[in-house]
Amino acid sequence: MEKYSEDTIKTLKWQEHIRKRPGMYIGKLGDGSAEDDGIYVLLKEVADNSIDEYMMGFGKRIEIKITDESVKVRDYGRGVPLGKVLDISSKMNTGAKYDSKVFKKSVGLNGVGIKAVNALSTKFIISSYRDGQEKKIEYSAGQVIEEHDIQVSNKRNGTEVYFEPDKSLFTNYKYISDFVKPMLKYYVYLNSGLKIKFNGQVFFSKNGLLDLLTDSLSSEALYPIIHLKGEDIELAITHGNQYGEEYYSFVNGQHTIQGGTHLLVFKEAVVKTIRDFFKKEFHVSDIRSSIIGAIALKVEDPIFESQTKTKLGSKEMVPNGISIRNFIMDFITTELDNYLHKNENVAKAILQKIQASEKERKAISGIKKIAKQRAKKISVHNKKLRDCDVHFNSKHKRKDESTIFITEGDSASGSITKARDVDTQAVFSLRGKPLNTYGLTKKIIYQNEEFNMLQAALAVEDGIENLRYNNIVIATDADIDGMHIRLLLLTFFLNFFPDLIKNKHLYILQTPLFRVRNKKKTIYCYSEDEKLAAINELGKTHEITRFKGLGEISPDEFKHFINKDIRLEPVVLKKEDAVAAMLKFYMGKNTPVRQEFIIENLRVEEEI
Repeated sequence: MEKYSEDTIKTLKWQEHIRKRPGMYIGKLGDGSAEDDGIYVLLKEVADNSIDEYMMGFGKRIEIKITDESVKVRDYGRGVPLGKVLDISSKMNTGAKYDSKVFKKSVGLNGVGIKAVNALSTKFIISSYRDGQEKKIEYSAGQVIEEHDIQVSNKRNGTEVYFEPDKSLFTNYKYISDFVKPMLKYYVYLNSGLKIKFNGQVFFSKNGLLDLLTDSLSSEALYPIIHLKGEDIELAITHGNQYGEEYYSFVNGQHTIQGGTHLLVFKEAVVKTIRDFFKKEFHVSDIRSSIIGAIALKVEDPIFESQTKTKLGSKEMVPNGISIRNFIMDFITTELDNYLHKNENVAKAILQKIQASEKERKAISGIKKIAKQRAKKISVHNKKLRDCDVHFNSKHKRKDESTIFITEGDSASGSITKARDVDTQAVFSLRGKPLNTYGLTKKIIYQNEEFNMLQAALAVEDGIENLRYNNIVIATDADIDGMHIRLLLLTFFLNFFPDLIKNKHLYILQTPLFRVRNKKKTIYCYSEDEKLAAINELGKTHEITRFKGLGEISPDEFKHFINKDIRLEPVVLKKEDAVAAMLKFYMGKNTPVRQEFIIENLRVEEEI
């Protein structure tokens, strides 16, 4: 047994603590293949400081240049006071954000973010330009490499930060512009008039959340977007034709992906206002069905539930001392009610949508009751669902890792079940190919046993707030049948639960196509290129195995693919993806048209 003495008590330097426990500061590390990977958090921590300058009225332009492995952010704000450049970039809990007179409603609050970027970068250079002078400091892993003297400068006021994330921490990382652009779009939506130039592309918004909803709609809105603005609050609302609900929420420019107090009150206030306006106790689900909404709030000293600031706590006050709950409730019940009284056509469209949702809900109420009774069969002992321990411990520390694999067949589900992490990974086993749900109503979910059971397992019947798994992973064979099952499941989610996709919960499991090995080493390959590279690495004496299905991969091997080294491809919806038209083409009854498309677009590799 190790001796517990004074020698075992250690005090880490700030750089060492961040590098030893990076997850405390930026969440997961990652390689850039997922939008919540750490390299994007590093970018955001730097950009947030520039955004704060704009919010305080300084600097209308921000320039961001990103290569695969480096980032440079230049703003034209006031510039960091030259004598404090060292302190703000290398001393924990140091910054101007503590002075509410200087930064009243800032994103970066506790002076930690920029230091985390510094400590986790092999190269970090900060330059401040202020009143004809310049101060520049160069770091590596948080250690000062060179501190330049203050020099005369003809550059405009502002701050420039350049950094290269540490490759020993972010293995084989690469910045992907498709993950950077949404972040920058949110910045301009929430800061009307701000111009961000990213690798030559300009992002700008004139109408704030109205532009956000307009650009986010994947189908036509049922009525013009309701756009309401007040001091420290802005919101936009409309209804579409899709199932489910879709929300965007922000605090001080921070995209609160996990919501929080402000979003909960927003939903509640909309329901209350509509009920009061029509003087009818409509069912909550009928009011919120197909709703698309956004809310942005400005708060002094907001309390987030983590350093990554994805969820707002519940004790905050807006600047006038009113609780967030009362502030949002008062604003919406007053302003939305006024809007509906002034815009009778919008009120009429909302009423018609509510009545249509009510009619559909009542039409399937009987079937739904029977289906719920069947769904109770789902348990840890049921072969369809092999659950994970997260759901049996309300205080489990790994809830964000909760994952359900949806697979087909006993052999595939058996392999995953034996290889999984029982703490966080569950398995749902389909029986044969699922139904093509294109063009069908929600009634089919309750009539079809497979989809009824799946919906119950996910707990999404009344919306995604109670979603039992953070990650929903479609795991099918890499053959024609497996691809067909994948398309049928995607159709189901796109039709009835698009908010699961838009909130980044749905993924496709990538499994290796080949195994290349010799007596000394085994390499799993996910493409032909990886196979060729493996063959070159192992030399002449090697064995190649082609995996035809998940069931052919042993549980011992499967552990490599669904745990630490798991490869997940996120299912992403963009505005340009016209969901209705896409589903009609690929899953509808247009076989001749689709057949002609396949023939015209079929590529056959030339024979060598």
